[in-house]
Amino acid sequence: MRVVASGTTDLVLTRTFAAPAPLVFAALTRPELLRRWHGARGWQLTVCEVDPRPGGAWRFVSTGPGGAEMELHGLFHEVVPPARLVQTEIHRDWAEGEALVTTVLDETAGRTAMTVTARYSSSEIRDAVVRSPMERGAGEAYDRLAALLATLIQERRQP
Repeated sequence: MRVVASGTTDLVLTRTFAAPAPLVFAALTRPELLRRWHGARGWQLTVCEVDPRPGGAWRFVSTGPGGAEMELHGLFHEVVPPARLVQTEIHRDWAEGEALVTTVLDETAGRTAMTVTARYSSSEIRDAVVRSPMERGAGEAYDRLAALLATLIQERRQP
């Protein structure tokens, strides 16, 4: 995974998966799949509510070591299967407002490049996110996603 600050308020994460875009899109929007990968090592997605349509809400609560909880929620603005999601993201315990997150999936020869652009309300907030453990946590989560995608592809190949 690659993480780059862009402009004054954006953070761009990129990762390529050895899976077709429709499968990656499903793993980003279907609760039964999200529960299998979302979160860093040691964290479990305990609440997963997703209504992937424009105006639909989403809410995740993850439980980690020692019972720590992290809640994220927001609304979908655009849902274009299997290529694009635009949604707001609000952290329950962070009073810094919301981010606008755009996820673009671009498939070539069965591999899907995912670009996630998070736009924050200020460079100070974006820089605070850069200094946080977000990159490690997202990297671990995307490693879990890659493993899940490989498992799902293998399951499809079995008679």
